[in-house]
Parts: sequence; structure tokens; C-alpha cells
Amino acid sequence: MTLLKKYRFFLITVLTMVIIFYINKEMGRKAISVTSYSFKEMILVIPPVFILLGLLDVWVSKETIMKYMGEKSGIKGILLAILLGSAAAGPLYGAFPIAAVFMKKGVKFRNVLIFIGAWSTTKIPMFLFELSALGAKFAVTRLFINIPGIIIIAHILSSLIDEVEIKKIYENAESMQ
Repeated sequence: MTLLKKYRFFLITVLTMVIIFYINKEMGRKAISVTSYSFKEMILVIPPVFILLGLLDVWVSKETIMKYMGEKSGIKGILLAILLGSAAAGPLYGAFPIAAVFMKKGVKFRNVLIFIGAWSTTKIPMFLFELSALGAKFAVTRLFINIPGIIIIAHILSSLIDEVEIKKIYENAESMQ
């Protein structure tokens, strides 16, 4: 019974796709095609992310992470969060396991939010593409608007979420295996 409960979302999704397939075969084929494409993309992204997580967890001590990105890291924590998020490759769902490891290592909540924001909007490959396709003026303007925006949003969010809730988030990250 717990196995069914654990995989209920997956089972409901499969059942829904089967129903869609029987109602409209073309739409069902398209749904299966999109789902299989997404699954293949995840299979290619997730293993490298987890290898990176393992290396980060083993190679970088909690003290080092706290020194550079912890509560007293200041501007260097912000800059490092932006740099790490911007240098990342892969879709946004790859950022969340890394953010959980950062939380386990004692990274300041605001810096975790900045890392996720940078991962989603300031990737270096995206910036290079924008330079070549849309021009330097657009790419640089977007970057210089996004970076302060990410920092401001992270600051506002970390200020609005109370300490008890942030502690629960860190406890959830700590309990993840």
C-alpha cells in the first residue's frame, strides 16, 4: 500500500495518458512523445548533477562553505552564489538538489535564493547566445537588470519568510539523503 501511495502521482499520470490515448490517439501519441523527450532529457541531466553533488559534499568542507557563503559571508557570498548559478549548465530542476546540499553545508538562505535565481536567468551560455543573436546592448542590459533584480528578490523573500519557516526548510534539506 505504501508503494502505491509513494508512486501515486506517477500512476495517475500514466493512467491519464492511457485515457487520453484511447480518447484521441493523435493527442495520446503527442503526450507520450513529449513525456519520453522530457524523461530522456532528465536522464542526461540528473546523473552529472548528482555526481557534482557527491563531489561537493565530500571535497568542500562545511567550514569552507560557511566562510564563503554562510551567514557572515557578505558580498563575497552574493558574488559566489551568482557566479556558481551563472556557470551552471542544465535545466532549473538541477539547481534544487545543489541548493539542498548548500543548505546542509550552512549557506545563508538569501545566498541559496540568489544561486537559484542566477541559475534560472544569468547562465553564461545563454548570455553568449544573446550576445551573438541579439547583440551586446541587449545581452548586457538584460544581465545588468537581472543581477540586481535577483539580489533584491532574494532579499525580499528572505525578509518575508519568518525564521521558523526557514529553519523548517533547512531541516527538510538536512533530512534528504
